[in-house]
Formats: sequence, C-alpha cells, structure tokens
Amino acid sequence: MEFQRELSVDQLTAQSAYYASEMNVRRRQLVCDVNQANITIQAGSMQWMAGDVKATTGIKGVGDFIGKTFRGKVTKESAIKPEYTGTGKLVLEPTYKHILLLDVGEWDQSLIIEDGLFLACDSGLKHKAVMRASLSSAALGGEGLFNLGLAGQGVVALESSNPREELIEVELDNDELKIDGNMAIAWSGSLGFTVERSGKTLMGSAASGEGLVNVYRGTGKVLMAPFLQ
Repeated sequence: MEFQRELSVDQLTAQSAYYASEMNVRRRQLVCDVNQANITIQAGSMQWMAGDVKATTGIKGVGDFIGKTFRGKVTKESAIKPEYTGTGKLVLEPTYKHILLLDVGEWDQSLIIEDGLFLACDSGLKHKAVMRASLSSAALGGEGLFNLGLAGQGVVALESSNPREELIEVELDNDELKIDGNMAIAWSGSLGFTVERSGKTLMGSAASGEGLVNVYRGTGKVLMAPFLQ
C-alpha cells in the first residue's frame, strides 16, 4: 500500500510534503493476508492486525532457538522473528523505502539477501545463515561473514532504497559478475560469492584505480542497484 500524498500536514510542512510526493518519496506499508499463509516479519515491524490473528515466536524447540539466535547475530537481523498465524490481515509499520516482493521459487527456490533488507516473508520459507565462499571475503570487504538465505516456495518482502523498476537483474550462465561496491540487493543461492582484488596482483589493482570487488560466480541471477545509497 502506498500513500500518494501526505494529507496530515500544516502550513509549515505542506511545501516539503508536496515536493516529496512529486519525487516519489512516499510512505509505504506492507499488507499481509494471513488467510493465505503464516507470515514471519522483522521484529518490531507490526503496526496493527484485524481478525483472528495470533503472534507466536515461531520457535520449535531449544535447538531451533539456538539456531535462530546464532543466525540473528551473524546476519545482523533480529534473532527472533515473530510469526503470525490465523485468519485476518496484518499491516506493518510505514516506511519511506521501497518494498520489493520477490518470489523465492523463481530464484530456483534459494535466495540470499543483503544485510538489513529483510521485512517479511511466507513462514514456509526456511531461513539459514549463508557463509561467504572464503574467510577473506569478510576481512577484505569489511562486511560480515554471513548473509541471510531463504529456501523453498514463497514470497519475501525486502526494504530497498531503490524502486523495483530502477534495479538491474543480471542472469549468469556459468559466468561471473564483478561489482565495485555493495550494490547487490539479492542473488541466487547457487552462486558463489567472494570479495577479491580487481587485478591479479596488488600492483594491478593499484594501476587500475580500483581496489576490491564483489564477485559472483556460477549460474543464477543477481539483483543489483544502479548506484550505492
């Protein structure tokens, strides 16, 4: 759901609200139909719900609790993501970011997302912490060693600084993609991901004017932003 224009304004904020609307800076909310499937959301994202909707922790035993706590620590996501069940509607807190809806089934049932983008998903999707292809990836890139991975059939909602129509989708067929910067939003779980020098040697990297690049190898897809936010 997208608010086309801010109406709760006064004479002091009307001008900024008008230009924000003209530049597509608008509040957006995710509306979930719990009748269709149980919904897992980022902790603290719920705004209101209607109908016979119940919130649970989604924890299925001690082992599941330990696994989720570990995954939350290493992927920078909330450790325990509440799960909503029942029949009714679930509405999440408004955001000025763009909401992307990705069908994990269309990504060969395995999708890895960049840290901090997860908003909600079908509870039937399995969550896992995906380790990068090499320990040097985290050390060189200054990023975490793990990303959040989703597997199975279902839809995931991501919060992005870029609208869907502005994003670039690259398909790889036993090939490689090198990106100068963390511009990838999501990529297929079948792809290997490392951080490497842009040249074969330190001298070559210095001569090219580039340093480290994110490298995706294999067969699959990468969804990337046109520029860093």
